[in-house]
Amino acid sequence: MAKIDMGRSRFKIQRRLGVELPGLGKAGALERKPYGPGQHGMARKKLSDFTVRLIEKQKVMFNYGLRESQMRNYVKNAKKIKTASWVDTMIINLESRLDNVVFRLNWAPSTPGARQLVSHKHIKVNGKTVNVPAYTVKPGDVIEISDTGAKSASYLQAKVRPRISSIPAFLTKEASGEKEKAKMVAKPLAEDIPFAFEKRLVIEYYWKVK
Repeated sequence: MAKIDMGRSRFKIQRRLGVELPGLGKAGALERKPYGPGQHGMARKKLSDFTVRLIEKQKVMFNYGLRESQMRNYVKNAKKIKTASWVDTMIINLESRLDNVVFRLNWAPSTPGARQLVSHKHIKVNGKTVNVPAYTVKPGDVIEISDTGAKSASYLQAKVRPRISSIPAFLTKEASGEKEKAKMVAKPLAEDIPFAFEKRLVIEYYWKVK
């Protein structure tokens, strides 16, 4: 499975985009330096319309750990659904990804950490091991972490310092011995996206994608 390039500092990514992205797992990026990175970070810049739209779609890509090709596939699939705004459908689909659900349950400190738990076969859905991070969790599905996963550094770190203080309403969880299990009780809402987000700009960026 190809990895997302995280060579750049997660702090710098968030400062450049001007927003904290919980999925990156690094809190406090804007507290000390609420401006862009680099020598000219504090200088006021006039951004082009394209750059403004680019930044908005990059927020989504980085938070959910997507490549551009993956993002476009989500856009294309969402546009096939005519019963709602395609960008709302896209966000709902992204929030339903197994790696995101694991992260939102505070079982991992970041989306990459959650993806690792899934890829290493530490997560079960309805009693069956699922190692595909993009697997779509559906309402009624029960999610569990393996005994080994519950002892992993990623899980234990998230328990001590959860990146998001509370889990979203579409998920519930309960203790199961020393570990936890959870259930998706409803479909996510587009409003469940955990960072400031301007839908219109993403719609404008991908208007040509069919």
